[in-house]
Amino acid sequence: MPKATKVISQIQPYRIRFIYFILIVVCCALIWRVLDLQLINNEFLKGQGNARVLRQLKVTAHRGMITDRNGYPLAISTPVSSIWIDPKEFEADNKKIYQFAKLLKLNSQYIKNKIKKRANKEFIYIKRRISPDLAQQILDMNINGIHAQREYRRYYPDGEIFGHVLGFTDVDDNGQEGMELAYNEWLSGHSGSKRVVKDRLGQIIAIEEQIAAAQPGNDLSLSLDRRVQYLAYKVLKETVQKHKAKSGSIVVLDIETGEVIAMANQPGFNPNRLQDRKSKLYRNRAITDLFEPGSTMKPISIAAALNSGRYNPDTKVETGDGWFMIKGKTIKDTHAYGTIDVSTVLQKSSNVGTSKIALSLPKSLLWDTYYSFGFGSDTGSGFPGESSGRLVRPRRVSKIEQATLSFGYGMSVTNLQLTNAYSTIARLGKKIPVSFLSQNDSDKHLDENLNASVQQQTVQLSPRSLVQVAKMMESVVKQGGTAPQASVSGYKVAGKTGTVKKASRQGGYTRKKYTAVFAGYAPASKPKLAIVVMIDEPDNGDYYGGLVAAPVFSKVMAGALRLFNIDPDDISQADIVSQIEERIGRQG
Repeated sequence: MPKATKVISQIQPYRIRFIYFILIVVCCALIWRVLDLQLINNEFLKGQGNARVLRQLKVTAHRGMITDRNGYPLAISTPVSSIWIDPKEFEADNKKIYQFAKLLKLNSQYIKNKIKKRANKEFIYIKRRISPDLAQQILDMNINGIHAQREYRRYYPDGEIFGHVLGFTDVDDNGQEGMELAYNEWLSGHSGSKRVVKDRLGQIIAIEEQIAAAQPGNDLSLSLDRRVQYLAYKVLKETVQKHKAKSGSIVVLDIETGEVIAMANQPGFNPNRLQDRKSKLYRNRAITDLFEPGSTMKPISIAAALNSGRYNPDTKVETGDGWFMIKGKTIKDTHAYGTIDVSTVLQKSSNVGTSKIALSLPKSLLWDTYYSFGFGSDTGSGFPGESSGRLVRPRRVSKIEQATLSFGYGMSVTNLQLTNAYSTIARLGKKIPVSFLSQNDSDKHLDENLNASVQQQTVQLSPRSLVQVAKMMESVVKQGGTAPQASVSGYKVAGKTGTVKKASRQGGYTRKKYTAVFAGYAPASKPKLAIVVMIDEPDNGDYYGGLVAAPVFSKVMAGALRLFNIDPDDISQADIVSQIEERIGRQG
C-alpha cells in the first residue's frame, strides 16, 4: 500500500467522527430551539402572531326603541355599516380606488388626499352609515386596508309628524334634541367587544372569543297618541298654510294625568333627512317660543276677582263707549258694550271691563294669581330647552301695567304653560306636573326624577270661583261669544280666544302683526282634554283667534274625543238629536 493512501486511511475515521459530532451539535441546537420556541418562551411569539391576525372589535349596542302610548314604534334603530381604512395597510391602484370611490359616491382624489394626510394613523372613516349590502360589495373588491364596521342608524317611521317631540341622534347615535336627548342615557346601551381573527386583507375569518356582551338600551313609552298627533299635525299644517302664517303650535294635554297626548309645530322638519336639521326648523316652538297670551288670561283674571268676594257673575261693569284712558294710554274694545255683567265681560272679551275689574283689586293680586298657576316657571316636563316664560313683578305697579296684565299683555308664556294652566282651571285649581311618559310605563321613576322639583299644589283660587269662570267660558264658544267656531258637536266646550298684537323691536306694538290663540277644554261637564292653538302672524285677511285658531281646536278636539271614546255631555244639541234619530230610523 502506498504511503499516501495509508495516511488518508488513518485520518478518515477522525473526520467522520468530527462530522458526526457537528451534526449532533446542530441537531441538539435545533431541538433546543424548538423546545425554546414551543414550550419555554412561546408567549412572545404568540403575542407577535396575535398582533398580526387578532383584533379586538367594538360591538355596538342597539339603542332602545321609542313608542307611543299604544306601543306603536316612533323611533327604531336599523343596522348599517361604516367603511374605514388603515393607511398603513392600504394597497390599491388608481383603477381600484376609482371603483371604490364610485360605489361610495365620493371623489377618488378626496380619498387619496385623506389617506395621504393621515398616513401615520391606523384608522380613518371614509363613509359612515351605508347599507350592509353596499359595504359587502366594497369588501368583495379585496383591497388591502379597507374594513367595515357594524353600527346602527336611527329611523323615524312617521317622519316630520313627531319630529319636534322626538328630536334626533347624531352620527354616533347620541341624542341631540327632544326626547332622544332627554332620555339619552336610558335609551343608550353599553357597547361590548369581541376578539376576532383576520386574514391579510383585514377580513374576519373567525371569532376567537366574546370579551363583553353588548347591552341594548331600554325602550321608552311616551304619553303621545299617534292617531291624535297625526290629526293635530295635519290640521295645524293646513291652517298655517291657509292663513300664510309665520308659524304655529298646538298642544293636547290629558287633564286627569298631565300627560302630553299630542304636540305639533309648524314649520316642521323630518329627522330622517340631514338637510332638514336646521335650528330654526327643529326647535320645539310649543316648548321654547314665547308669546303674549292676550285675552286667554282673562278667565284667570276674572276668577281672581270672583275669588276676592267683590264680584259675582252678575255684577255690573260699566264699559261705556268701548274705551277709556289711563295716564295717556288708551284701552279699547272692538265694540261698545255699555253696562254689562261680569259674565258678558268674559263672553265678549271686553278689555275695558277686564281692566276696570283688575284696577279695583289689590295691586299684587294678579301677579300672585298668575305665579300660582305656574307662569314664570317651567312646567316640570323635563323637555330639553323648555322656557320658563316671562312674568316680572315690577317694583312699583302702575295702573297701566295692572290693567294690561289682566288681559295678557306685559308677560310671555309658552304654549305648554298655557295648556297646563287651562288644565289647572279644569281640575278646579289642582296643579300636577306635565309628563311626556306614558303612565302605563313600568319605569315611572324616570319621569318622577325629572319632575321632582314640581310638587302637586293647589292655586290660590277657590274651586267655586273656578266653577263660575268655567261656566262663563262655555258661553264664549256659543253663539254670541267670540269663538262659536270652536264648538264640538255633542260636547260642551269651555274656552277663550286671544288676538294679540305683536311687540315691535322699536318699542310699542305693531299694527298689522298678530298672534291668534285659542285655549280650552272639553267635555266641560267632566273635563278630559285641554288644547291650546297658537298661530303666529296670520297674513291672509283673518287674524282673530276665534276665526283662525278656534277652528283648529274644534277639529282636533272632536277627533281626539272620539278616538278616546269619551261620552258626549251635550246631546241636547239639534245636530246630535237629528243624527241619533236618523240612526234609529235606519235601524228600524
